[in-house]
Amino acid sequence: MRKRSHRLRAAHAVVAVTAVLAAAGCDTVGRGTSGDTGARAGRPSASPTPEWDTSPDSVAAVGDSITRGFDACAVLTDCPEVSWATGSDAAVNSLAVRLLGVAGASQHSWNHAVTGARMRDLKAQMDKAVVHRPELVAVMVGANDACRASTAEMTSVADFRTQFQDAMNTLRQTLPKTQVYVSSVPNLKRLWSEGRTNPLGKQIWKLGICPSMLGDADALDGAATARRETVQARVVAYNKVLADVCAKDRRCRFDHDAVFDYRFGTQQLSHWDWFHPSRNGQARLAEIAYRTVTAKTP
Repeated sequence: MRKRSHRLRAAHAVVAVTAVLAAAGCDTVGRGTSGDTGARAGRPSASPTPEWDTSPDSVAAVGDSITRGFDACAVLTDCPEVSWATGSDAAVNSLAVRLLGVAGASQHSWNHAVTGARMRDLKAQMDKAVVHRPELVAVMVGANDACRASTAEMTSVADFRTQFQDAMNTLRQTLPKTQVYVSSVPNLKRLWSEGRTNPLGKQIWKLGICPSMLGDADALDGAATARRETVQARVVAYNKVLADVCAKDRRCRFDHDAVFDYRFGTQQLSHWDWFHPSRNGQARLAEIAYRTVTAKTP
């Protein structure tokens, strides 16, 4: 009987120690005070590594004039230092600066966006981005696919889908684990509605900025209204494509139309063309991107 009671006490002790160790093991999962996960520190992890890292160490940006900071500093000029994605301007506090700090952003972020780019150009930009092997690629493109000389020249929804998928495939062939943040296309009709209140802006629009939406800015007849609604519907369709393609990639996050839904006012618009984002507008885009990237769940 004494031997049996000894064995029972020993078994109970083993169970107690095992429970304590298991509880301690749970604490190693996720970020500790050093900012590293247990897996990164070489310690065994009690659960698989999460598919989305909320603090990537490098950022590459691709897209169009918005990501280049076009018209935010001077008329008809790129101003990448105020880019929502990778800019260094303190007033903007770009996505890269928020994630990496000022010094980290200067060394580990790259902007391959091109003013005037359309979705068909994204694949070539991805080719350039993968060279840096970034942990996060930030994407904002699609406005120029709707901003054409006429609604007939807008990129078809089918082509938009194919081109976006091709760009994602290009990224995945080289960097299967790189994360992707995808911004929705802004609400072009709202930008028209806000910008048309400024006489200077309307003069700049006549130089050829988004004629499908901004042409004949003061016209409110049936034809003009139908034209703008056609553009608006195409942007909505583009955003659905972005959401659909992104949803099929477990390391891709779409902003769920946060940029499209944002109510840009005159403070958020360039005071050169009253259409592109100002510094304030770029800062708002950076906020949306950072919020999406660092969310615990999509």
